Amino acid sequence: MSDEVEPGFVRVRLDLAYDGKDFSGWARQRERRTVQGELESALRTVMRLPEPVELTVAGRTDAGVHARGQVAHVDLADEVWTEHREKLLRRLAGRLPHDVRVWSVAEAPEGFNARFSAIWRRYAYRVGDRRGGVDPLRRGHVLWHDWPLDVDLMNRAAKRLLGEHDFAAYCKKREGATTIRKLLDLHWERTDDGLVVATVRADAFCHNMVRALVGSLLLVGDGHRPVDFPREVLAGRVRHSAVNVVRPHGLTLEEVGYPPDDQLAARNLAARNKRTLPGAGTGAGCC
Repeated sequence: MSDEVEPGFVRVRLDLAYDGKDFSGWARQRERRTVQGELESALRTVMRLPEPVELTVAGRTDAGVHARGQVAHVDLADEVWTEHREKLLRRLAGRLPHDVRVWSVAEAPEGFNARFSAIWRRYAYRVGDRRGGVDPLRRGHVLWHDWPLDVDLMNRAAKRLLGEHDFAAYCKKREGATTIRKLLDLHWERTDDGLVVATVRADAFCHNMVRALVGSLLLVGDGHRPVDFPREVLAGRVRHSAVNVVRPHGLTLEEVGYPPDDQLAARNLAARNKRTLPGAGTGAGCC
């Protein structure tokens, strides 16, 4: 599938952040406030465009999920980009609501696609397990877990989930979409301020995947399930009734990774192929 920019247009990369509390997720929805809707409206207004613009994003976030390092792109007519490029960032700052910020706008290199050129996405999930609760000033970004957590146990369990697997047991299925993902990093650390923070990095994520993984590992950390439990859930390939999809407000998209510029186009094409696991045609399992 070709992703060439039409003649007379330029592809512009936007790096942005938002507080997801009052948004119904990223994707534009009729009669609901979304990040895409706010940003597309602001772009059209500040550049005085006669037609709507459409953004492509690196990863759609759910309602209530935050982003510090989100990436999107938009194709603009050459003359529009030339006229507005120097003032666009400042004008967006004046037009956008305070819970969305665009940090940079720049002409994208050839072959760049915010979604399909990405090679990984990195999320953080923040949990507080202090008996008295979460700092009120951070309550919108930290989940309170009313049991003490053992970080070492959670890391032992997390290591057993790394690699390429069918994560159907941790995803909300969508018709025609694969649940095969490559989990590159999953580890927990207790920060100096006492929070327990998960770093989760994968080539891509399916719906609810991070929050379900966190839910299973919290069960290990608080002693309700053994270390092997998350791996056993993965092997089962079906949703487990004991695994809760934790609340969205503890989750933040921190960063999106891209290959060198000369590899962007190849990654763009490769990422569009539907994945299968080795041996899938013979009935072999992933685990």
